[in-house]
Amino acid sequence: MGAPANVLLVDDNPKYLKDALPYYGYDVRVAMDGIQALEILAVEDINFDIILLDVMMPNLDGWETLKAIRKLEKTKYTPVIMITAVSEEQKVISGLKNGADDYIIKPFVLPNLLARIEAVLRRSEWSKQTVGVSELPFKSKAQLKTLTSREKEVLTLAAKGANNKDIAEKLVLREVTVKSHLNSIFKKLNVTSRTQAVLLAMQLELIKN
Repeated sequence: MGAPANVLLVDDNPKYLKDALPYYGYDVRVAMDGIQALEILAVEDINFDIILLDVMMPNLDGWETLKAIRKLEKTKYTPVIMITAVSEEQKVISGLKNGADDYIIKPFVLPNLLARIEAVLRRSEWSKQTVGVSELPFKSKAQLKTLTSREKEVLTLAAKGANNKDIAEKLVLREVTVKSHLNSIFKKLNVTSRTQAVLLAMQLELIKN
């Protein structure tokens, strides 16, 4: 991307990334909480290329800030990476459902975050130039193998945060059968994790939110 990417860093403890990111060619604007971030986005005439959004913040947490960001016309499609100390899959899926593009769990190493930023920016730029921000650049519904009704049931429960044991009890299955269904889903959707499967299925409307 020719010019330096504009980054909005929303974090109540921003010093590390505020100091580090400029060394890698990013212009960084800092907001100390969600309320300040929304004020910057609404008032200042800056088009941010990406938003790094901490989850645990005073006044307005990252999840609520994300919802508000997605309601603003200006930032409806701006890439957002959530920075969270929470690794529970249910919360991660919730963030993706609310419009996050990726997430990274604290503590993280800087090269990992930089790689994620670069990957999200590439996807965003590719999407703008080819299929538009509302479409997935890597899959179309026509390319996917059809999920069975049982696989859709399993994936729908996974999207609600249910673990394998919960899914097995709900659908009166053995856990090993649930794992088998999930493996089949991963192969059909060409993904490697439950979170990726849920995100892709929701974006393509293969399951209901």
